Amino acid sequence: MLKTLQRRLRLLLKVNVVTSEKILVRQSAMFKRAYKRLHPNQKVDVDAAVAAIVRDPTVGVGKRGDLVGVYVYKFKCNGQLTLLAYEYDPVSRLLLLLGSHENFYRNLK
Repeated sequence: MLKTLQRRLRLLLKVNVVTSEKILVRQSAMFKRAYKRLHPNQKVDVDAAVAAIVRDPTVGVGKRGDLVGVYVYKFKCNGQLTLLAYEYDPVSRLLLLLGSHENFYRNLK
């Protein structure tokens, strides 16, 4: 558990060193619900994905149609493909949804 906390702290410090201005990261209720159900080793992978989004918000793929303005970042979490939906502007990132591909876009709408 201590190593997990140390890894998270290192990731957060890297984000603050890379970006000179402060980026506000907000979470939707659906994201919080999905995040709290994860195991500690999965949370480390999700934290790394969030750090990547904070550094470069264009890393995800922009969606079209009903989901204009929403970006989805795909990453591996314990060997399983996981999707993270977010919106961004220059000063903040809003984390919308976290989960596997099954019913992901339906739940996002």
